[in-house]
Amino acid sequence: MSEPVDRLPQTRKSYESPTFDHPEVSPLALFRQWYDEAAEHVREPNAMTVSTLDEWGPSSRIVLLKGIDETGFMFFTDYDSAKGRQLRADPRVAVNFPWQDMERQVRIRGLAEEVAPEDSDAYFAVRPHGSQIAASVSKQSQPVSGREQMQTEYDAAFAEYADKEVPRPDHWGGVRVRVFEIEFWQGQKNRFHDRWAFRRADGSHEPADLSQEAAWDPVRLYP
Repeated sequence: MSEPVDRLPQTRKSYESPTFDHPEVSPLALFRQWYDEAAEHVREPNAMTVSTLDEWGPSSRIVLLKGIDETGFMFFTDYDSAKGRQLRADPRVAVNFPWQDMERQVRIRGLAEEVAPEDSDAYFAVRPHGSQIAASVSKQSQPVSGREQMQTEYDAAFAEYADKEVPRPDHWGGVRVRVFEIEFWQGQKNRFHDRWAFRRADGSHEPADLSQEAAWDPVRLYP
């Protein structure tokens, strides 16, 4: 019997979603609506793929959305990690929410910027104690000799901060993706999907307020 990977040409799911007509709301309002619906069906609706660039080309990984407002989408990371260094060198970034169980995805392009230190402090303060310690000792994306070294460093920090507050490391904080394009994708029969891309009404690639309908021009795209 062949393995599932050998049957890739025959592996497909038929989409049966209602058609997605012209959106009459702002990108922020539509994203909030879709996110709330995804939260009822998707295990981690805030899991998103973030793609960055370096001299070798694109690099992608999954991170968790931790904030959304008219200014953009926010996540947290080690600024000295691979993605942190890449975003400092080139702020262009792509984000994708793969809500397969909803037969939907949201695709975003924008520019990344570090958030204000007080915003990073506020989020770090509500992280679980163990996660705070992990952020303080991890040298994200750097080589390590083995799990034992990692655990030894974690245990030492755990003992040090057993009865006191863990300070937020200077190298750890928030990143905001300021959007200049956001696409809402809805699967349809026969792969004839509905795609609506909100692009800047003035034709620019400058980020804009996601709550302002007038700043955006929704364009239907071929699937």
